Amino acid sequence: TPYFWPTQQWPVEDTDYAIYLAKRNIRKKGILELHEQEQYNHLHKWMNHKWDFIVMQAKEQYRAAKERKKPDRVVFDCQERAYWVVHRPPPGTVSAMDYGLDRRTDPNADETQTPDYYERIMIFTQQSIMRPRVKSSVSIGA
Repeated sequence: TPYFWPTQQWPVEDTDYAIYLAKRNIRKKGILELHEQEQYNHLHKWMNHKWDFIVMQAKEQYRAAKERKKPDRVVFDCQERAYWVVHRPPPGTVSAMDYGLDRRTDPNADETQTPDYYERIMIFTQQSIMRPRVKSSVSIGA
């Protein structure tokens, strides 16, 4: 759905996010992730004056999604979830928009080789050595 493409650069509004959370709350029967539940409660308090409108929109969008074919519905849900993970990342994660179209850092640039860089390389190597290996035949059998 082109609406969710980052190149569209639609302004991210709290009302849209509240509708998304309300729709997700309906779909998951009240079981949201912790940070989503906190956001949902915060938006409910903050937008109490138009919460009926938000819930009505969420129910209508949920009904419209039920009428779609299952593959289309799954793709739309994944795109919508990805859109909100990018624009409202969970706490403790780096915003994907930092690495989006207007990048602050170049991912292809060589990292400066500081002691911290070598320490990360050593930790990564030690973890990969300690990782248990499983034969592919055993893995496929499981």
